[in-house]
Amino acid sequence: MQFTLTDALIDDILFAMEDQMGEFMLDTVEGVLISSLESCDFLDVDLDADDGQGGQRYISLPEWDSADGFRLMEHFVAGLRNPVIRDELNSALGYGKKVFRAFKDTLARHPETEKLWFSYKDKKMKMEIVRWYNGLMEEWGLEKIGVEPDDTEDLVLEDFRFRPFQKEDIFRTEELHRRCLDEYIQTLAEADAGFFQDGILKKAQALKDNSKLSSEDCMVAESRGNELAGYVCGKKAGSVMFIQNLEVKPEFRGLGIGEALLAKFLDSLDPLEIDQVFLDLPSGMENFSRVLHRESFKPYMVRYWLKLCNRQGG
Repeated sequence: MQFTLTDALIDDILFAMEDQMGEFMLDTVEGVLISSLESCDFLDVDLDADDGQGGQRYISLPEWDSADGFRLMEHFVAGLRNPVIRDELNSALGYGKKVFRAFKDTLARHPETEKLWFSYKDKKMKMEIVRWYNGLMEEWGLEKIGVEPDDTEDLVLEDFRFRPFQKEDIFRTEELHRRCLDEYIQTLAEADAGFFQDGILKKAQALKDNSKLSSEDCMVAESRGNELAGYVCGKKAGSVMFIQNLEVKPEFRGLGIGEALLAKFLDSLDPLEIDQVFLDLPSGMENFSRVLHRESFKPYMVRYWLKLCNRQGG
C-alpha cells in the first residue's frame, strides 16, 4: 500500500484532521482522501478492500482531536516572547468550552501574532503527518523522510517594511519614545535602587519631558497597515556611531523586529565613515545581548549595583 506523500496530499490531510465533524480515510491506491461515511452510504465502497499488493487499501489518518488542538495552543502561547499578548492568550485558554473561539478572537486583535500562530500550527501538524507517514514507511521497510521546518519569524517579518526616517515620522517616534521611557521609569521605581535610582529617574523623566529625536541616522519599521512598529536612532560623533534608541511597541515585541531594525541599520552604515558602533543595553533587556553577539558586538562596560542590606553573607 505504498503511496507518495505529496504537498497536495499533506494539505488535504491537514484539512481533514481539523474537520472535527467529518470522518476521512486515505485511499492508498489513488493517493486521495475519501469521506468514509459518504463512501459507505452512497458510493458502495468496501473500506476493508485490499490494495492488490497484500495490504489494506483504505487506512485511517493521523489521530487529531480537540485535546491535541488545545495542547498545541498551550505550547504556542508558552513560547511567545511578547508578555502582553502571551497574557491575553493565556486568559483566553481559560474559557472552557468557548476556548477555541476566545483564542481565535484574541489572535484577531494581533494580526502579526495571528500569522505566527498559523505558521506554527501548520509546521507542527505537518510534522505529525510526517511522523505518521514514517511509521508506515518503517512497516514497509523503506527509508523515512524528513521535514524542513519553516522559519516563522521570517514569514512574519515579510509583513513589515523597514525604511529610512522621514520628517512625518517624528510625532509617532517621539510618542513611542515617551511610552518606552514610562516603562523604564516604572522598572526603576520597582527596582528599589536608592540614591543611584533617583539620579536615573530624574534623567529618564528629563528625557521624557524633552523627547525630541534627531532625524539623522534613523530607521523605522512599519506594519502592513502603515502602523509604526519600532524605530532605531543613532548619533554620529566623528567615526563613532552611538545607537541612542532602539524601541519597539509592546504589541509588536517578540517578532524579531528589534533584531531586524538593528541589522538593517548596521547595513546602512558606511564602514569607510563609521569605525565603531556603541549601544547601551538597559537592565531588563539582557536577553537582547544574544542579538548583539550575533552581530559581533562585544561587551564594553557592565555596571552592577548592590543595596548593601541585601548582601548575602556580609
